[in-house]
Amino acid sequence: MFSRKLKIMCCWVAKYSLLAMLGLWFAGCSTTMVKTTDITPLDYATKEVAEHDLLDIGVLIFDPGIDELLADKKAVTLPEIRRAESRYIPYTLTETLQKNGSWGAVRVIPSVESVVDVYVSGKILHSDGERLTLEISVRDVQGQTWFKREYEEMASEYSYDEKKHKQLDPFQGIYNRIANDLLAYRNKLKEQKLKDIRMVSEMKFAQSFSEEAFAEYMTKDKSGYYQLVRLPPDNDPLLQRVRSIRERDYLYIDTLQDYYSSFALEMEKPYREWRKMTYNDVVALRELRREARNRMIAGAAMVLAGVAAAGGGDGSTRAAGQVGVLGGAYMIKSGLDKRAESQIHQEALQELGGSFEAEVEPQVIELEDRTVTLTGTVDNQYNQWRGILYDIYMTETGGMPAKNQ
Repeated sequence: MFSRKLKIMCCWVAKYSLLAMLGLWFAGCSTTMVKTTDITPLDYATKEVAEHDLLDIGVLIFDPGIDELLADKKAVTLPEIRRAESRYIPYTLTETLQKNGSWGAVRVIPSVESVVDVYVSGKILHSDGERLTLEISVRDVQGQTWFKREYEEMASEYSYDEKKHKQLDPFQGIYNRIANDLLAYRNKLKEQKLKDIRMVSEMKFAQSFSEEAFAEYMTKDKSGYYQLVRLPPDNDPLLQRVRSIRERDYLYIDTLQDYYSSFALEMEKPYREWRKMTYNDVVALRELRREARNRMIAGAAMVLAGVAAAGGGDGSTRAAGQVGVLGGAYMIKSGLDKRAESQIHQEALQELGGSFEAEVEPQVIELEDRTVTLTGTVDNQYNQWRGILYDIYMTETGGMPAKNQ
């Protein structure tokens, strides 16, 4: 009696395991894509901002997150692409910030050595054609942190439709949200705070050339917060020279914007194509991995059910068991084949990344009295420029004591 119940149970397991596992397999083959076209709109100032209240923003080159990228075995982005993105994304953000007309000058800056009113820094946590995740930190020149937040945007398959969105970045929504948060924070600041930020910015720049001459006007506490003590007379000769030097610094940084603009322009077309291809491949990779996993799970279950049924005494049960074993073995092999196919996709992406790197080589910038080739880091280029400014300041002031550069 017990043996008969066992045979019936084995037959039931073989039959319904096959149906259940096949259902799981076909369910795993369905594709999930983001199809929404909704984009967070850009906020604008509700009233005109007085010129003396406009804060200048410096967007630093982003941390590309190379260590995390190399540690991610499923990543489809090469380090070369990520480094290029660390320059492209900040420039795209500056363009967005400039659109709402609520700020002074908005520039990409090479380092914190460039003194501005507000600093925006970022780190790329994830980037492919489907998803962009950024960590954004904002602080002012006084040392006050405005906010530090993580932003994520999912592109849709319609984002790459050139007929509808040719001029729109697939991840424009993420830039709009960052810009909106910056504007919302600035709107909460009182007029005196805005003025203090501007004045501290000027004094900090002056101290970088002559710390002793401007030390009495500003203090810095243990936490790194800068506070104004008093201001020098507006007609102070040293202050006038510092302002002249700062205008030249702005001129050079504006020249760098031409470099970043050219860089972004040359990068835009191949980068969009790369992201479009990776969008399709990332979705395909995910589906292939899920399909491979489901096939192997279903195959293993079918083999187990088939083995159990094959041991039964009834002829039809044994036949079903043999079919289950063979079918399960085939599905396991199919799953392994899918894994191999996903590896081919990943290798194709790596090859694409290698060819993409050639599209973003350094540019040559023409200055008034010399030609600068940006082959090294922009940080090094800017440090050299600061050295030139220091020499100019020392010449104009007749060797006024200044801190070492």
